Amino acid sequence: MAALFKIKIITPEKVFFDDEGTLLIVKTGDGERGIMANHISYVAALPSCPLRIQFEDGSWRTASLSSGLLKVGQNKATVIANAIEWAEEIDLDWARRSEKDARERLSKLSPDEYEHELANLKLKRALNRMAVKSQNK
Repeated sequence: MAALFKIKIITPEKVFFDDEGTLLIVKTGDGERGIMANHISYVAALPSCPLRIQFEDGSWRTASLSSGLLKVGQNKATVIANAIEWAEEIDLDWARRSEKDARERLSKLSPDEYEHELANLKLKRALNRMAVKSQNK
């Protein structure tokens, strides 16, 4: 049985999650990372991606992370998230509307415009939300 460690996820508005788990899986700039108990100290930027937590009983819970920062140390993982929501809370229709809006905005903007980057980030968030929702029905 895998050892437990503390996992805390916070947003600007609230503490989203504060409990123990046996495994935290996130995506970093270097690819997917699995964090377990007694992991070495580590800090990484997190793009829009699925975030998965495994619990002591072997069950999993998945959330859609907008973007954030991961800090690991002293048998604790802390995620500071811009926004995050559990898969079961995602409004798929709203995510689809966000995707459509982002694609329309991208088609009208020059790639060197700041608004283009914002629309691209919106598209990535929408696609991540839709993927997390569809994989966790």
